[in-house]
Amino acid sequence: MPLFKRNPFGHILFLKKWLIRIFGIVSHGRYRKFNNLQIEGSENLKNLPDSKVLFIANHQTYFADVAAMYHVFNASLSGRDDSIKNIGYIWKPKLNVYFVAAGETMRSGILPKIFAYMGSVSIERTWRSGGKDVKRQVKNSDISNIGKAINDGWVITFPQGTTTPFRPIRRGTAHIIKTYKPIVVPIVIDGFRRSFDKKGLNIKKRNVLQSMVIKEPLEIDYENESIADIVTKIEFAIEQHKSFLKVLSVKELEELTKEEEELNKKRTFWSS
Repeated sequence: MPLFKRNPFGHILFLKKWLIRIFGIVSHGRYRKFNNLQIEGSENLKNLPDSKVLFIANHQTYFADVAAMYHVFNASLSGRDDSIKNIGYIWKPKLNVYFVAAGETMRSGILPKIFAYMGSVSIERTWRSGGKDVKRQVKNSDISNIGKAINDGWVITFPQGTTTPFRPIRRGTAHIIKTYKPIVVPIVIDGFRRSFDKKGLNIKKRNVLQSMVIKEPLEIDYENESIADIVTKIEFAIEQHKSFLKVLSVKELEELTKEEEELNKKRTFWSS
C-alpha cells in the first residue's frame, strides 16, 4: 500500500490506520476491564463482502457505540469468535469502515474531529440542530457521500438519529437502502447508556454488563418493498418497535434493579 494512498474522502489511509490503532488501544479497557462487553453473532460478519454493507443499530452514546463496533468488527475478521480478547487484531484494522454522524457533533471539538478522520460520514440533520427541532431539506451531497462510503466498504448508521430509545426510524435510511441496495445487518446494543456518559467519552459506572448482538442480514426486496415496509422491518430488527417497549411497575423495576446489582457483584473488575 503506497504510504499516502487515500480513501474516497481524501483521508490518508496510513494516518487513519495509526489513529485506529492508538484509539483502539486506549478504548479497549472500556469493554474488557472497566466493563464487560458480551458479544453474540460475530460469525455473521465473517462471510460479508468487503463493501456494500450497511449496519443498522440502536443508539445509546455518541462515540462508545461506534468504538465498540470497530473492536468487534476487527476482532471477528481476525478470527475471534464473540470476543475482543487480546488486542493484537487492532494492528491490521479494516480501513474501509465508516459511520454516519451529525456534522455538528463531529465539529464540536478536537477529539470529535479526530474521530471524524477515522471514518465519519458527516451529515446535516434535517430534524434537529443546536439542540432545537428544525425542518430543512436533505442535502443531496450527504446522500451521495453515504452512497460513496457504502460502495467503498462497511457503513454503520443509527436510523433513529438520536440516543433516545424508541424514537421513530428516519425514512432516509430506508431510501438509502432502496437506492444503493447494500447488505443490511442489524445490531442491537445494550448497557452503554448505563456505563458511559451521553457522549461516550467518560465512564459513568464500572462493572456494567454491555451487550452487542449482531444479527443475520435482513431479507429485503429492494425493488418491491415500500419505504414504510423497510422502516417497519428496521424497527423490529434493531428492537425499537413499540411492541418491545414494556412499562414496568415500581415493584418490577425494584426487582430488576436488585437482580442487576447481584449480577454486578459477581463480575470482577478483571473479568474475562
